[in-house]
Amino acid sequence: MTPRPDLARRALRLLDLTELTDRPTDRSTDALCAKAKNPLGPVAAVCLWPQFVSRAREALAESGVRIATVANFPGGEDDVERVIDGVQEALDDGADEIDLVLPYRAFLGGDVAAARTMVAGVRDVVDRGRRLKVILETGILAEPAAIEAASRLAVEEGADFIKTSTGKTVVSATLPAVEIMLGVIRGAGRPVGLKPSGGIRTLDDAAAYLALADGVMGPAWATRDTFRFGASGLFDALVTELEGGTPAQSTSAY
Repeated sequence: MTPRPDLARRALRLLDLTELTDRPTDRSTDALCAKAKNPLGPVAAVCLWPQFVSRAREALAESGVRIATVANFPGGEDDVERVIDGVQEALDDGADEIDLVLPYRAFLGGDVAAARTMVAGVRDVVDRGRRLKVILETGILAEPAAIEAASRLAVEEGADFIKTSTGKTVVSATLPAVEIMLGVIRGAGRPVGLKPSGGIRTLDDAAAYLALADGVMGPAWATRDTFRFGASGLFDALVTELEGGTPAQSTSAY
């Protein structure tokens, strides 16, 4: 069994810290970036609204922490041309990764073409030096067949990662949904990553997802290039485990 501090250290380095609240500020962006560079990490990436990409790029220069932003977020119903324009602007501002919401309501309604057009259009502007993560919103898709079909669509249209959730719905990441997604990834025929997102708050939560990934894909598979946690609430729990204090004590420096 992996010692808990080692497990916490592993999970921390796979974390995408997120600031996607309704009232983001320069100050909250700076605080997020300071956490991302914590001496126990750093984390894999920060994920924030597009208008803060430039600020984060300056704050995280030379840190190795990647900059992610969102598109078609959170409802998945924006116009495709508007989404593509916004993605191009974010890339120009220095984004390394785009977390794109699949048009999941259209997909569920049978308009598979709309979902394909969105993913393919964004893929065209996200060059291969940067990453495209496609958010499926598995809590809304709900049925295993729908989760599998959406996963396959995203992979077929060039997603570098498939991600469970926006974190804005009642049901976010679940182990059954992730197991389905891992099955699609295993059969993809090329490298594709996984990002469980939303509702992952404790080291035990993180351990369950890592154990599942290790079991399906092998123990060496889950790295920053193939696996992320979208779970800012997890940060305090991991730092607490590593520092041996209370959450308030452990995060005061950040």
